[in-house]
Amino acid sequence: MVSRSYSNLLELASGEAPSPSFSRMRRRLPRIMTVAGIMSDIDDDGSDSVSSDPSSSAAQRDRIIIVANQLPIKVHRKTDDSRGWTFSWDENSLLLQLKDGLGDDEVEFIYVGCLKEDIHPNDQDEVSQILLETFKCVPTFLPPDLFSRYYHGFCKQQLWPLFHYMLPLSPDLGGRFNRSLWQAYVSVNKIFADRIMEVINPEDDFVWVHDYHLMVLPTFLRKRFNRVKLGFFLHSPFPSSEIYKTLPIREELLRALLNSDLIGFHTFDYARHFLSCCSRMLGVSYESKRGYIGLEYYGRTVSIKILPVGIHMGQLQSVLSLPETEAKVAELMKQFPAQGKTLLLGVDDMDIFKGISLKLLAMEQLLLQHPEKKGKVVLVQIANPARGKGKDVKEVQDETYATVKRINETFGEPGYDPVILIDQPLKFYERIAYYVVAECCLVTAVRDGMNLIPYEYIISRQANEKLDKVLGLETSTPKKSMLVVSEFIGCSPSLSGAIRVNPWNIDAVAEAMDSALVMAEPEKQLRHEKHYKYVSTHDVAYWARSFLQDLERTCKDHVRRRCWGIGFGLSFRVVALDPNFRKLVMEHIVSAYRRTTTRAILLDYDGTLMPQNSIDKKPSSKTLDILNSLCRDKNNMVFIVSARRRDTLAEWFSSCDKLGIAAEHGYFMRMKRDEEWETCVPVGECNWKQIAEPVMQLYTETTDGSIIEFKETAMAWCYEDADPDFGSCQAKELLDHLESVLANEPVTVKSGSNCVEVKPQGISKGLVAKRLLSSMQEKGMLPDFVLCIGDDRSDEDMFEEITSSIAGPSIAPHAEVFACTVGRKPSKAKYYLDDTVEIVRLMQGLASVADQMMPV
Repeated sequence: MVSRSYSNLLELASGEAPSPSFSRMRRRLPRIMTVAGIMSDIDDDGSDSVSSDPSSSAAQRDRIIIVANQLPIKVHRKTDDSRGWTFSWDENSLLLQLKDGLGDDEVEFIYVGCLKEDIHPNDQDEVSQILLETFKCVPTFLPPDLFSRYYHGFCKQQLWPLFHYMLPLSPDLGGRFNRSLWQAYVSVNKIFADRIMEVINPEDDFVWVHDYHLMVLPTFLRKRFNRVKLGFFLHSPFPSSEIYKTLPIREELLRALLNSDLIGFHTFDYARHFLSCCSRMLGVSYESKRGYIGLEYYGRTVSIKILPVGIHMGQLQSVLSLPETEAKVAELMKQFPAQGKTLLLGVDDMDIFKGISLKLLAMEQLLLQHPEKKGKVVLVQIANPARGKGKDVKEVQDETYATVKRINETFGEPGYDPVILIDQPLKFYERIAYYVVAECCLVTAVRDGMNLIPYEYIISRQANEKLDKVLGLETSTPKKSMLVVSEFIGCSPSLSGAIRVNPWNIDAVAEAMDSALVMAEPEKQLRHEKHYKYVSTHDVAYWARSFLQDLERTCKDHVRRRCWGIGFGLSFRVVALDPNFRKLVMEHIVSAYRRTTTRAILLDYDGTLMPQNSIDKKPSSKTLDILNSLCRDKNNMVFIVSARRRDTLAEWFSSCDKLGIAAEHGYFMRMKRDEEWETCVPVGECNWKQIAEPVMQLYTETTDGSIIEFKETAMAWCYEDADPDFGSCQAKELLDHLESVLANEPVTVKSGSNCVEVKPQGISKGLVAKRLLSSMQEKGMLPDFVLCIGDDRSDEDMFEEITSSIAGPSIAPHAEVFACTVGRKPSKAKYYLDDTVEIVRLMQGLASVADQMMPV
């Protein structure tokens, strides 16, 4: 549960955004206010964000609000004596690159985020106005102390290490959970939400939130605008459930992300870990439909996108064409190849997860195992400044410097240092020049969300005509490149021609480095050609277009859904239902019960009258009293419809002499306790059990927590107490296995709630409903009140039968019909109740009315 100390942060203005218009409306940026506590009035006055002029709609573009921790803006103080700042685009920012990839003609972009410099409160209004008018950027100003606790505290010391598989087993290993830092994180996400609300047109705008700094932002936005079109992309790894579940606020973060419409990940592994966490911690399972992965979350479909980000081809190619790049390449050619030295290159941030020291140890091992390479191979390690702070960064720096010094002292000689460490920031064209000259690029990170260094290297090695001349190559010469990459980085799956290594295995990395150096030229060329084809076609524009297309597809049915919010604090979520699907109100059904005279009531048992997770499955005395009260009215036909054995049900409901029971999905039926059991279909042979039982037994032995439930006419393999992921996986395998071996038998194999069941063909709960209505019709009792309640797939057959019978002869004209499912979910029922507690309360209300209507 969320702490009360910060749950009030979510108490935003209530209200639901109006339904979007199907026609494109003209949009303009509303006036932005920068005074604390004042918001623009876009929700009160539609004229601020939507024009009523239909003639201008055709010329308007889609508008996307990009939200990230940092704006793609460079900030500099003016060099003269005057106060003020100068601003320019940060060409290396991914957020700016995705805009360039899509083009301003197609989409209008607005950016929301922080600046890299502290702006004095006196200057914030002016800066906001400049950034909005010139760059369409909305800066989020945070007090320095709050920013430090949010970014350097919670983001970098708690989320970032954990997402990179570093558990805080001691205070020195990552940050222990600190609730005050978490509160700062939530507060900053709330401030971001406030800034977005100043510029958003909730009817039409798309919002795209980036990375782990803003993981609870979707909840704030969803609470304010139930139908907001919201995408989230995680640029870091998502850890396995075993790691993630150690986080004290694990459920809050998952629920916040599920308030998005589309969640993006770089790799299938990251997505798989997220889905596993949702299944294990929230009980939310996923399914794949026509290639799209989706989670059903309170009636909303949250889609999952798996696509690694790409590079900006135009930017790289323009840098490759610069005269400065050409001059730097010529300089490096003289420094390395002209002196008979082969250049190996590493480009990494100076942090604990980039594996710089492991790379250096592999270089040391290479020189030990292959002394002939001494003087011929040089590793240039470009170490960019770390983005975080702390003791771990200092330790990485000290270890790196010490290792470089040791290797150079051991293997160096006059005019030759095996390792050259560049720990000063390089200009982009200088880095590109190193890519062009390097024979092999080494990326040995122990964990990294994506890492675009290999992509940049591949494009740089393709070069251009001018650089070919500097390199001494003919224009027609096939290009080549070699990559040694860690298998723990996000780009690894897309680089099938790279030599993948476990960076912790120093010997294997050294061997991979040697293989890259001695590999035949044609092989290097083929690998380069394969990589270049992928990287050049899957660039940042492709990534952005694909994500936004999927976001638009996911949000297209927002307009026809009825939405409302439930829950408090960070447990808030939106329920989205079909307009015809509504909650069954006690007053409504009680009134209908009073008005009618002949009633049919069909009730499922497990999951409906009895909670699924209950240990004792026997009906309570209260349940039995309710059923007896309803059965006392001779005009009522009350039925329990269950998958359980008939002897079990007969024993449990022995005190209800007028209660009808349908056992084993309706194979056995009796109208009252003293009547004989009937069968809905002719009794057949059960020889198929001899085939099914050994198969089920095999899966029971290999799946801890699973059992076989034997029935007279059916068998069920239940895995309610098994590991949810493994149990679900085994259930799918068992379903296929049983369908295969029982293909020629008169049975059906179906998957249910935590079970796989084999039962005779033609048996369904729908058949029970049909038989009951027919029986009442034969007795001249046309029901004018029908209530049917169930919770799982097998009950959908009852709902379908009841609904289809409304216009038929077995139900009275203008009858009151209530088909009700348990929980808000897609169903053939038109009504729902949230849980078994509400169902029992409803049935208690009906029983009370029944008692009042009985003659004294």
